[in-house]
Amino acid sequence: MMKFINASIILLFFIFLFSACSDVLNNGEALQPESPEGQINAKGNPASTNVNFQYRSTINVGGEGSAEISAYDESTQKLFVVNVESSEISVFTLTDLDNPIEETPISVSGFGVPNSVAVNNGLLAVAVEAPVKQDPGFVLVFNTGDLSQVGDYEVGALPDMVTFTKNGQLILSANEGEPNDDYTVDPLGSVSIINLKNDDVTTLDFTAFNGEQEALEERGLRVFGPGATLAQDVEPEYIAISENSRIAWVSLQENNGIARVNIRTKTIEAIYPLGFKDYSLPENSLDASDRDGVKELKNWPVFGMYQPDAIVSAKIKGKDYIFSANEGDARDYDGFSEEERIDDLTLDSTVFPNAATLQQDENLGRLEITTTLGDTDNDGEYEQLYSYGARSFSVWSPFGDLLYDSGNGIAAETLAQTPGRFNDDDGRSDAKGAEPEAVEILNMGGQRHILFVGLERNDQILVYDVSNPLAPEFLSILSNPGDEAPEGVLAVPAKESPTGRDLLIVSYEDSGTISFFENF
Repeated sequence: MMKFINASIILLFFIFLFSACSDVLNNGEALQPESPEGQINAKGNPASTNVNFQYRSTINVGGEGSAEISAYDESTQKLFVVNVESSEISVFTLTDLDNPIEETPISVSGFGVPNSVAVNNGLLAVAVEAPVKQDPGFVLVFNTGDLSQVGDYEVGALPDMVTFTKNGQLILSANEGEPNDDYTVDPLGSVSIINLKNDDVTTLDFTAFNGEQEALEERGLRVFGPGATLAQDVEPEYIAISENSRIAWVSLQENNGIARVNIRTKTIEAIYPLGFKDYSLPENSLDASDRDGVKELKNWPVFGMYQPDAIVSAKIKGKDYIFSANEGDARDYDGFSEEERIDDLTLDSTVFPNAATLQQDENLGRLEITTTLGDTDNDGEYEQLYSYGARSFSVWSPFGDLLYDSGNGIAAETLAQTPGRFNDDDGRSDAKGAEPEAVEILNMGGQRHILFVGLERNDQILVYDVSNPLAPEFLSILSNPGDEAPEGVLAVPAKESPTGRDLLIVSYEDSGTISFFENF
């Protein structure tokens, strides 16, 4: 009997010991808490899901164009910054965020002009356009430690954005393929996939979709360059990668679409036209004039083309979502321009019986629109009006379905809280408003997902909680005096940050500055 009791006690002890250890160990590795309140993270600071970003410090990189896009390497605590002004990548060590150390820059002038950078697992990828930007460009790869170059890869014309797959095995570049100024040379838009294991480069173009042009245009895709096929006309702008590294989504800004790329099969599976935004709806009101003497949101009989610039993907509660900054963009070349103001058009009097009133400067007259849409019967009179961008951010499904649009939210929040910065002090109300250009997602240990939206003309970053992607919650506005035109926003989670706290790194194109906002 005593032996049975002793055995029971021993068994209970081992059950207790296993239960305790299971909270600490998983397959031999310590479990890391997903940032619950009260825990301490690896850098010794309290981990938190609170969102309270505050300005910390600024780096003055140089003049205009010296700070466009940034990438951060956790292993070396180095920041890599696209410096178009000097055709180099500026390098800073962020061990002390208040006193960053400027390192020897990486020159890429022998290849061309840098446009984008990305970092993964000790490697830096740089997208470089050729001296003649209609020629094939390059992706250069460097070690983040000693900054030695380990590879160069020829890609499509004008690689404007570069990124790694989440598993770090591949590099993708969005190659815009812009025409020359006379519009006599228009290279194919493309997406390049670089396999780092075997140095293989596959460049995908859109020729397979040339036969679908009419059907895609009926759904809202734009194909309008003079004499261009669809494959020539599309201009890949930005890439978002799925969490499992199997799918890429590519924004086609001028074309008002998003393409879906199957990374494993190296094929472009689909093009999703994004359609148009109706500014006559109450939730989509806007300020359409820079000469009305007032900052005021109104409804007007105008449509907006979403035309996303930056896009980012996030898996939230098991589902993939794509977030877009709907900046808008026009083609304005010596050989072709689509830009016009409404007061210079002839409006169809049956559709717009009040045309004379609408075309006054204080109403719609100053608004910039495209001449490639709206004249539905080709009689020289416009029955519909289409402006650039949607002045918003949107949430899309993996198959291009619009799940949420912020409507007039960006304009309403900035007008209410920072009226002096609204649409660049009303100076850009006639164009694209605040110009949402950059988007980034911070995953706070799976507990919260925070969206940052960079407003190029307002010099601001808007912060939202998108833990429910169908009902984002506005949180705050970030800015710093002297910083102008945020081009890139980069979120660094606390576990990778040099300070042990969540960090937002913002690259400002016009002021040539990098500013850091830390989450307290």
